[in-house]
Amino acid sequence: MQISRLADLADRAACPRLVVKVGSSLLVGEDGLRRCWLEGLVAEIAAARARGQDVIVVSSGSIALGAATLGLDKRGRGNLADAQAAAAVGQIALSGLWAELLGRHGLTAAQLLLTLEDLEDRRRYLNATATLTRLLDAGAVPVINENDSVATQEIRFGDNDRLAARVAQAAGASAVLLLSDVDGLYDRNPKDPQARLLPEVRGVTAEIHAMATGDSTSGLGSGGMTSKLQAAEIAELAGISLAIANGTCEAPIARVVGQGIGTLFLPRGRKAGARKAWLGGRLRLRGALVVDAGAASALARGSSLLARGVTCVEGVFERGDAIAIRDGDGRTLAHGLSEYDAVECARLIGRHSSEQAEILGYAPRSAVVHRDQMILL
Repeated sequence: MQISRLADLADRAACPRLVVKVGSSLLVGEDGLRRCWLEGLVAEIAAARARGQDVIVVSSGSIALGAATLGLDKRGRGNLADAQAAAAVGQIALSGLWAELLGRHGLTAAQLLLTLEDLEDRRRYLNATATLTRLLDAGAVPVINENDSVATQEIRFGDNDRLAARVAQAAGASAVLLLSDVDGLYDRNPKDPQARLLPEVRGVTAEIHAMATGDSTSGLGSGGMTSKLQAAEIAELAGISLAIANGTCEAPIARVVGQGIGTLFLPRGRKAGARKAWLGGRLRLRGALVVDAGAASALARGSSLLARGVTCVEGVFERGDAIAIRDGDGRTLAHGLSEYDAVECARLIGRHSSEQAEILGYAPRSAVVHRDQMILL
């Protein structure tokens, strides 16, 4: 049984494992912690566990909570040092709060703090997968946040929307529910009286991206609609559904599944294998290869990327690094693991496979990026 509507998020058969992301603006309001609201959400999570669903929580809020405790300006986001300090203080309060409220329902909370590299590096990604699997098998509720006290601008997710999608991939979840301060995706700016809420989206296209705004309305969070669409793209690669819904009301999950208010993103076609889904969902790539129209067409037919179709090399990367493959218009066609380093790729631009041994001085691999190490986007 597969997810086909928002109500299926509460169906154990259609959605045996659900990731719920909670935004900062939902946890912390102008008057501080929204404790009563969180108690209601935890009761909904407990109900999901009672009907046999695994639940993973991705919870923002550490910076907002810590900033309030330390009395920092701009809610702790004035600079990196303030944000890291606020996160260090606020994470203790945040994890303690989840543990307390879940404990009231007889549930054990488990804290995981992740950085971008924990899910970008293949070995560390598999370690995270193993930990999540064991915790869920033991009946715990993992509560996950980005490790904001050590993450820097260069090595961070930047928002928990994309983190939630990557966690869903790692955990083999059926769906992701992004609770935010909007009802879902509108066909234009929600402030426009003619704006229409889209109940269902199959595949995130350029037209869908054009409907998004990158602004976060609360001033507390770091992600807007653009980051949520990126999360939907990451989830889709693994065949995972993703829903965006308004969490500001009481019992937000009941509103989503009972009234069907939100936007449900359903994956298109057959999902990629686990390794390719991980590769396609990577947010940090070492470089890129730009290809001509002929190579782009060949990739779409399932071919490997050959050197003669490459027109430009970007970045500095080594053999085995994850890179992007783009067309001449800058559109990303695929992610793949390079068979050569950047310098070698530059020497091979436009050359036939039969010439590569003479150019490099050793027996080469025929493809620059093999199709088995590539995923089309």
